[in-house]
Amino acid sequence: MGPQAAPGSMGPQAAPNPGAQLARLIFSGIESMASETIQLEIVTPTGVALRAQVTEVTAPSVDGEFGILPGHLPILAALRTGIVTYRVDGTEEHVAVHHGFAEVANDKALFLTERFVKKPDVDVVKVRLRLKEVDEELNHWQGELTDPKRRELIEEEQWLAAQLELIGDAPPPTVREDTRFLASHAEPPSEAEMVEAGIPEESLTDTHKTGSAFPDV
Repeated sequence: MGPQAAPGSMGPQAAPNPGAQLARLIFSGIESMASETIQLEIVTPTGVALRAQVTEVTAPSVDGEFGILPGHLPILAALRTGIVTYRVDGTEEHVAVHHGFAEVANDKALFLTERFVKKPDVDVVKVRLRLKEVDEELNHWQGELTDPKRRELIEEEQWLAAQLELIGDAPPPTVREDTRFLASHAEPPSEAEMVEAGIPEESLTDTHKTGSAFPDV
């Protein structure tokens, strides 16, 4: 007979299983990564434009900028044209997105947007030229303020401006915010406001007032 186990002992110890230990290490690593990162996906009509494991995300919405960290509560938001900032391995990255929607759940942030661009893909000359053309057309707009064509121009203006902001050459901000996502706020000025705006200031019309730049004739 072979050697007997000492009284009170549990018998010979089983040899460790390398495969089981490796599986536990891998599973532990996956759990750790899942709790410390977010899967960011940005999707356009042509497919997935960006997919990355990130530690944080900041994005623009119609209600203001919002941030996303691991463990974020589920949200659904309307994206507005602007810059999405995210961090990968300690490095901050920036991309530009157009209008769309954002859904966050289970440590995954999914952005559905009409347009997407990275900094190296911005054609600066082309963007500046087109922005000047769009600005001119909007500044001389004679149609209805709620005309869909005007809204399209405003959205294009915002997209062009976002691309310049992405490369660090943001144009002066504009006050035009009437887009498809903000259509409920698009109201033309009232008749009273238009009449008031059409009345010139007395200081500009009284040429005989003391201190006037216009001499008496």
